[in-house]
Amino acid sequence: MRLAILIKHLEEFAPLNYQEDYDNSGLLIGNADQEIHGALVALDCTEAIVDEAIAQNCNLIITHHPIVFKGLKKLTGKNYVERVVLKAIRHNIALYAIHTNLDHVKYGVNGVISQRLGLKNIKILSPKTSLLKKLVTFCPTAQAAAVRSALFEAGAGGIGNYSECSFNAEGTGTFRAGEDTNAFVGEKGVRHHESEVRIETVFLVQDERKVLLALFENHPYEEVAYDIYPLGNRLDTVGAGMVGWLEHEMDGKDFLHLVKDRMDAEVIRHTKLLPKRIKKVAVCGGSGSFLLKDAIAAGADAFVTADFKYHEFFDADEKLVIADIGHFESEQFTSNMLIDIIQEKFPNFAIRLTEHNTNPINYFI
Repeated sequence: MRLAILIKHLEEFAPLNYQEDYDNSGLLIGNADQEIHGALVALDCTEAIVDEAIAQNCNLIITHHPIVFKGLKKLTGKNYVERVVLKAIRHNIALYAIHTNLDHVKYGVNGVISQRLGLKNIKILSPKTSLLKKLVTFCPTAQAAAVRSALFEAGAGGIGNYSECSFNAEGTGTFRAGEDTNAFVGEKGVRHHESEVRIETVFLVQDERKVLLALFENHPYEEVAYDIYPLGNRLDTVGAGMVGWLEHEMDGKDFLHLVKDRMDAEVIRHTKLLPKRIKKVAVCGGSGSFLLKDAIAAGADAFVTADFKYHEFFDADEKLVIADIGHFESEQFTSNMLIDIIQEKFPNFAIRLTEHNTNPINYFI
């Protein structure tokens, strides 16, 4: 299978434009046109992971964390990042990372945590903005239905759980065709009045090319009049963290036991347990301290995440319980999810989960 086919499937699930500005998701090493005969999936890409890929005859490594996160100015092998990159290139192994874009989709990293904790009615904790645009176009009344259908087929018109959404208003358009035109209606050099429908619909930023192509291919006019507006609306299905409800409320100690068991965590660092019982829970895989205010604002009784610094625990201010389970622990089931996503689409593709635990942190208990 060509690598590009696999990448297309992954990026339809977690589009690259959903990643944070600081991130470096996507194809890091390799050629999208190369043939892939086997893939190894891991949370991190280390030298041991590359060695495992070589031994297992895998020429693609898919990880959650990008091995190339900041710019590389030299490749001399002086640190583990450079050694990993050099070894992958020498053995013609492609490296692909799917990081914060996978964090930000509803059934991505945080969806897995929510599922393992048994949370119900889950919602994105901090929805992203600037991921929507509005298309406005003007079409002859007789062809409006066909143009609308084509736009919907291209992905436009989705609002929450509703599809094929648009606003339509009738009016009169005017134009005068020039000598070098091939006008659908009207005469050259004569101002023409045409009964038209103003069609407004929204679309995801990453679908702009498809939507415009559908518009141009299905609109009857030689020159299509249209406007595109960026929208500041929140997209409630994309964003950081997640919040949901336990099926049954429980006290703080029982909840920590549940988290420790379900997330396979050796240690939980937590704030003081509070008298109130825990029912509503916020989660964020990886470093989630930036979402503490959102978790409090959402009315969460507990926040399960990782990488809280000492002074940041004070910010809970006895409004909720912070349960820091560790970065690796919060994301360790991501690899299994990626394998499921790929196997559902390509059941015969050779893909395997790493046998290595890449957690750089050890615990003395």
